[in-house]
Amino acid sequence: MKNFISVNDVQDINALVKKAMEYKIAPFKDKSAGAGKRVGCLFLNPSMRTRLSTQIAAQNLGMDAIVFNVGSEGWALEFEEEAIMSGNTVEHVKDAAPIMGKYFDILAIRTFPSLKNREDDYSELYIRQFIKYAGIPVVSLESATLHPLQSLTDIMTITESLENNKQKKISHKPKVVLSWAPHVKALPQCVANSFSQWMNAWGHADFVITHPEDYELNEQFTKGATITNNQDEALKDADFVYVKNWSTYNDYGKIYCNDPDWMLTRDKLKLTHQAKVMHCLPVRRNVELSDEILDSSDSLVTQEAANRVWAAQAVLSEILRSNS
Repeated sequence: MKNFISVNDVQDINALVKKAMEYKIAPFKDKSAGAGKRVGCLFLNPSMRTRLSTQIAAQNLGMDAIVFNVGSEGWALEFEEEAIMSGNTVEHVKDAAPIMGKYFDILAIRTFPSLKNREDDYSELYIRQFIKYAGIPVVSLESATLHPLQSLTDIMTITESLENNKQKKISHKPKVVLSWAPHVKALPQCVANSFSQWMNAWGHADFVITHPEDYELNEQFTKGATITNNQDEALKDADFVYVKNWSTYNDYGKIYCNDPDWMLTRDKLKLTHQAKVMHCLPVRRNVELSDEILDSSDSLVTQEAANRVWAAQAVLSEILRSNS
């Protein structure tokens, strides 16, 4: 594995999930794999779980993890080629990235979309420029359009839940539903895009996406899924429900509908096959998800967040192995 930007960088999803689950059992079994190596974690926007889990994962492999908050601690970076830098940007990525390549063995980057210009956001300019100029493997800690570490974690959590609950008889592919939820502000499509991309590539679930009209995602990520605007229909007999808000894609970055009836509740969960509920966090309680679900045994959100460590460790380990 040279880089980790999307599911397309993974040869075998199940093998990577298995590796993550092995690290959960034995976190330090490859303690020397990253000895003498450094991972640079560059954050162009804030993070809690992604930052902490990546640092822990690196340390479990014997790596030094160095965190740099670009926005608050560094110069404003320019990413456009042939830019005339007479504005607010002070340093070009063409100058900064090669230096990062000398300081670190792996570069992990978290960026965020502007939600103003779809073409700019979906070009993934920021992360592409780091890949182009750093000269070392790059890991996405979330980009303008995707969040691959979260999606790997999600599939790991689903797999783990199925293995730990064998008394729940599922004689068919588990039904996994991605359900849009209301929110107080416009959020990017990253997590929804990524979860859709990984679920379709994984192919071990009956995958359904449900959202109000006008909240269609980019078809390059959703192709292969069943899509419906009827949430009750989608929830029927579901084994897992992944709850997430996202803003509009076609009329980019907008909130059209914010119907509170789309919040998942205990009554709606009765339509499912005793479904487990997932969310990437942070979550707006009683807006996206009700307390009664989040605080119940049906919720996997804490387990899901904890698994971020093992997903990151599996990815870093694969990159170290491939580039040794």
